[in-house]
Amino acid sequence: MGKLVSQIFVSLDGVYQAPGGPMEDTRGGFEQGGWTVPYNDEDFGRFVTEVFGSVDAFLLGRRTYDIFAAYWPKVTDPADPVASKLNGLPKYVASSTLTDPEWSGTTVLGGDLAKEVTALKERTDGEIQVHGSGALLQALFALDLVDAVHLLTFPVVLGAGRRLFPEGAVPTAFRHRGGLITSTGVSIQSYDLAGRPEYGSYELPENA
Repeated sequence: MGKLVSQIFVSLDGVYQAPGGPMEDTRGGFEQGGWTVPYNDEDFGRFVTEVFGSVDAFLLGRRTYDIFAAYWPKVTDPADPVASKLNGLPKYVASSTLTDPEWSGTTVLGGDLAKEVTALKERTDGEIQVHGSGALLQALFALDLVDAVHLLTFPVVLGAGRRLFPEGAVPTAFRHRGGLITSTGVSIQSYDLAGRPEYGSYELPENA
């Protein structure tokens, strides 16, 4: 049974939109694309390399898939730890409109998301990684299909943009597995999903 693992970048106010470049995702008039770039350092690169070292397949949303497909096939260095995995391993893209993907090794999941991702997990032995793909990730959270999250929080407040956990998100508890802070202040924390939250109270007992 495969494990669905997300790697996602967010700002301090929870925005995931357009982390990698100004024109990556301008929906809603978003003009702050590329907000993660100033924080790139060796710690960040080392972590990404480690993540890609344990992947068996990729599951991507259509927007992230298009961004990746326009870039990574052009990176042909076999020693590149990211390109070699993205170009060589199976890729699955959730899309109802993509019919003839040109990127080698791509399979389109165009049907019922819950059924198709569950079947994908059943036939994959290791990690199925979701990179970026915020809208897809939100749907997967709602379906309880995510097993673990690498949440990379960047020390910046954007004040606008699409948020990973918007109002109405399914209440979810996480179990911390490990983490680090990079030299530029990016908090990289890994969590396993632990079901629904538990609740309590700090009020003193009436008879205290």
